[in-house]
Amino acid sequence: MKVSYQWLKEYLDLSNVTPEALADKMSRTGIEVEDVSIPETGLQKIVVGHTVEVVDHPDSDHLHICQVDIGEEELSQIVCGAPNIAADQKIIVALPGSRITGNVKIKKGKMRGQVSNGMICSLGELGFSEKVVPKKYAEGIYVLSKNAVPGDAVFPYLAMDDAILELSITPNRADALSMRGVAHEVGAIYDQKPVFPSFELTEDETDSVENYIKVAVENSEDAPSYNVRIVKNVKVAESPMWLQTKLMNAGIRPLNNVVDITNYILLEYGQPLHAFDYDQLQSKEIIVRHAKDGEALTTLDGEERSLTSEDIVITNGSIPVALAGTMGGLDSEIEEETVTVAIEAAVFEPISIRKTAKRYNLRSEASSRFEKGINPATIVTAGDHAAALIAELTGGTVVAGTASETALEIKNSVVSITLDRINGSLGTSITIEEVMVIFERLGFDVSEKDGLFEVVVPPRRWDIDIEADLVEEIARIFGYDNLPSTLPVSAARPAALDDKQRLIRHTRRFLEGAGLSQAISYVLTTPEKAAQYTMRESEATQLEMPMSEDRSTLRMNLLSGLLDDVSYNKARKNKDVALYEIGRVFYKEESRTLPIEEEHLGGVLTGSLLEKDWKGQPQKVDFFVMKGILEGLLAAYGLTEVITFVSDNKREGMHPGRTAALYLGEKEIGFAGQIHPLAAKAYELDETYAFELNVQAIVDAEKEPTIYEAIPKFPGMTRDIALLVDETITNQQLVDLIYKKGGKYLINVRLFDIYQGQNIEDGKKSMAYTLSYLNPTATMVEEEVSKAFDKVTNALVEEYRVVVR
Repeated sequence: MKVSYQWLKEYLDLSNVTPEALADKMSRTGIEVEDVSIPETGLQKIVVGHTVEVVDHPDSDHLHICQVDIGEEELSQIVCGAPNIAADQKIIVALPGSRITGNVKIKKGKMRGQVSNGMICSLGELGFSEKVVPKKYAEGIYVLSKNAVPGDAVFPYLAMDDAILELSITPNRADALSMRGVAHEVGAIYDQKPVFPSFELTEDETDSVENYIKVAVENSEDAPSYNVRIVKNVKVAESPMWLQTKLMNAGIRPLNNVVDITNYILLEYGQPLHAFDYDQLQSKEIIVRHAKDGEALTTLDGEERSLTSEDIVITNGSIPVALAGTMGGLDSEIEEETVTVAIEAAVFEPISIRKTAKRYNLRSEASSRFEKGINPATIVTAGDHAAALIAELTGGTVVAGTASETALEIKNSVVSITLDRINGSLGTSITIEEVMVIFERLGFDVSEKDGLFEVVVPPRRWDIDIEADLVEEIARIFGYDNLPSTLPVSAARPAALDDKQRLIRHTRRFLEGAGLSQAISYVLTTPEKAAQYTMRESEATQLEMPMSEDRSTLRMNLLSGLLDDVSYNKARKNKDVALYEIGRVFYKEESRTLPIEEEHLGGVLTGSLLEKDWKGQPQKVDFFVMKGILEGLLAAYGLTEVITFVSDNKREGMHPGRTAALYLGEKEIGFAGQIHPLAAKAYELDETYAFELNVQAIVDAEKEPTIYEAIPKFPGMTRDIALLVDETITNQQLVDLIYKKGGKYLINVRLFDIYQGQNIEDGKKSMAYTLSYLNPTATMVEEEVSKAFDKVTNALVEEYRVVVR
């Protein structure tokens, strides 16, 4: 919202307030002023000129030689190429040595042999945007009003000496999208009551609006108030300069006196209006309704639009003539031949207006106000003011009466608040008298009894509805800088990590030490990916209004996000990737409103953990590399119950022969294995291994206390054993039996070799283990170890029919 400082001074006494001070004060009270600009800044020696004589250049078919009165004793000769230059015009002249926009310096010179003492300027050469230059002067120079005095600085005539404040209006303060709304705001800041000039509406009592038009609204929710005024015998022409300059400084292009007045009222009241050429309506009836699907309307921008049933349209009883609150129709626009004008002043359903403006990319000054809200108390007043101005500037006559269809009830709202609530919220000690003064400055009627304020809020502040709104208003006017600053007070407590935090921190350190890097994936994903690799049955949790289909569902696993991350890396030639993530997954239960959040740990490995170097070739990761990392991590937790890996050939998305479920005692807490080749192909990955664990289950599980022991004083002993076993027998089965029969001094069993191939019969495999023995209280003797080792060998032969090699 661009606000003219000079226009604001028409309502308030700002003689002792500079634009910069006003901007600072407004920013401190809740409406941010982004910029203060004065259009004449940087321009020099630009004056009013009067073309006394204009003749064609003898050596050019488009240049003209102009004799211009610039307030000096002699006329100044200037060569000009503008197509609309003519004698007896008041024009803009840049004198020799002047500066125009872009810091361009104007010098004396010759054009095709003719002396040119300066330059006759267009508005664009003074810094006006092409979007605001009046249509009549878009291709040439600008002609000033007849009362401009030659030799005077041109800036006051064009209001370029005005200060323009650019306000950043938040959606809840749409009341400030008008000059009157800003005047009320500034008046509250400086304890002034704005005074708005009155207007006189003279009607032709011999003629009635009923002779011209009647209006109807099919659904009052679409247009709670719809009003039409008729002005006849108008003469459409160029607007006076005061009106043009106010519009241009606000960023609006002047078109003609009728349309310009509707835009002027929009700026003053914040009330969008629309002017129809009454004769082009070809009807004495206006009906506001929803469009029919496929119904056509050519809007003012020349585009033919196919409407939908969601659009509210203004019709002449049969066909649409305007998109309500958004843009008028081309067939009924104001033209030079227009003699009778129908002025629409209405309010429309805001959500529908926003959707229509977005659907057709027609966001405008009018639609933005309708969608944020307008002052219902000034709808009819704004229409009457527009009719009076049109009659004044066009020489027309206002027909008596208003065609109206309204279901709008205009009333003040009453909000109550106590002094204790105010001071409790703001931390202040404001008195009853100070609160009363603040409400009076805001223009609110207020009564007080025993510290309870009954505040009557006028319709122009439709954003105020609850106690908190009043607290905010008091804080703004009292001054945010005057609110006390206090630091929060809380009891000092020693900082410490809880069990879950310690476990997660340890997990990060361990996995990063093992060569994995932490990843953070999106919590939101697609419904298909959310359902992959789940560890329990659950429905997906969908967002009602997702930003996109790819981010519509809360994840129920970590692996799909990690696989996306690995795929992203592989597409960028990074083939060796090892990632882990600790995050939450979300399960849905019918008995709960909110989803269940569960902490998980996921990891994905592909390629190699080591880079190729002079020592040799790197080895690709496989199931056992991943299993070793997990075993080390789980062992470090010190769980009292045993962790076992159980073959799992039915898990969707995982390789049936290279996947294991992880059990903590009898409870499944996760899985690990190779991603199924078809699933890997969908992610454009090579051989990839992954795991996912329920961290919350590990946190809740019982753990052994940490016991620190001295380094053993006595040496231990080891024995190696190679076994020929059926390939169906797992490593876990053999290790469990070895520990069971190994005796009290067996402290570790390590698999160091697996072999299948030449010299090994089909269906068999060779597995070699190292068994470590240690007696912490004495040196072990050969007989003790041999006896324990023989028990293990015999047990393996009896249980699994192994052949000791």
